[in-house]
Amino acid sequence: MRRHLYSAEHETFRAAFREFLEHEAVPYVEDWESAGTLPREFWRKAGQAGYLGFEADPELGGLGITDFRYNAVIQEEVAASGIANDGFSLHNDIVTPYLLEFTNEEQRRRWLPGFTAGDTVTAIAMTEPQAGSDLAAVATSGRREGGAIVLNGSKTFITNGSIADLVIVLVRTGEDDGRGMTLVVVEEGTPGMTRGKPLKKAGRRGQDTAEIFFDDCAVPVENILGEPGRAFSLVKRNLARERLSIAVHAVESAHTGLQLALEHTAMRSTFGRPINRHQAVSHTLAEMHTAVQVARSHVDACVVELDEGRLTAEDAAGAKFWATDLEGTVLDQALQLFGGYGFMDEYEISRRWRDARVQRIYGGANEIMKDIVGRGLTR
Repeated sequence: MRRHLYSAEHETFRAAFREFLEHEAVPYVEDWESAGTLPREFWRKAGQAGYLGFEADPELGGLGITDFRYNAVIQEEVAASGIANDGFSLHNDIVTPYLLEFTNEEQRRRWLPGFTAGDTVTAIAMTEPQAGSDLAAVATSGRREGGAIVLNGSKTFITNGSIADLVIVLVRTGEDDGRGMTLVVVEEGTPGMTRGKPLKKAGRRGQDTAEIFFDDCAVPVENILGEPGRAFSLVKRNLARERLSIAVHAVESAHTGLQLALEHTAMRSTFGRPINRHQAVSHTLAEMHTAVQVARSHVDACVVELDEGRLTAEDAAGAKFWATDLEGTVLDQALQLFGGYGFMDEYEISRRWRDARVQRIYGGANEIMKDIVGRGLTR
């Protein structure tokens, strides 16, 4: 089915980015999985090519592009490539709005040139051992002491956590009868911040994910983002964009899994005919294909809504849980059609299957997404 989301300019951008991944990422996936992280040189090359922080003003190293369709192209190509890395979505879809919308002029000039060049790797630290999807339960504290805000606590499951140069940290500062939270940017080398080694995970093994600890970590008050005590409302504003980014990735991941299944079932034969000629298999492929087409049409519509400033928290949550549930179902069905080969790591479908599992957890667990949609329907 022909898509109407993208223009010729977006497709030109797609072709260039796909070539970049084919040369700079795809050949090194196994090396990155063994290391548990990506080399810094990759991020510098991505920055030099204009694929990082492109929403920033040109004088700060960006391209001044504020069209989320370019973000969506990147997510689709990352998913299609199979590199199983969250770095581009973290950098462009999650961190960029914080550094553009909530910073003052001095902060933008201090942080954005390195951010857009790929010299500054970023992370955002919200999740805690006892506070995942429920950010209202964050316990990491920040107390004012003179010209500093002193952090104590720990964060976990932090993407880029072991290598980040800038970490945006959500801390409880106690305004508004103890409920107030503040966003604080902690820079590499700040005394009192320590990091764990990259965590070993079931999937996305090439993506650095780590714990971060704060022990009387004194950060200059000049590193506070936005208004102290009002961070929770700022975070909620950006969650819709983050969840849509996950949905975009999920649909393309499902689509690629379907393509692998189509190729395999056309090549393999049982009982004297190709697997795809058996009615049970043909019907499964038909269901997978139709489900992906329907999901893609809806997620494309959500991208338009986001660009026009109309995407609601409920619609983003719905797109996130529906697309990632579908991704899991389609990839599981695709693996099943590969038979025993599908369970072997040397087969691409096996890696895609395990790498996709976390999509239903991060960005807000899908059960929480359903609560958000349900509350919107009944309030």
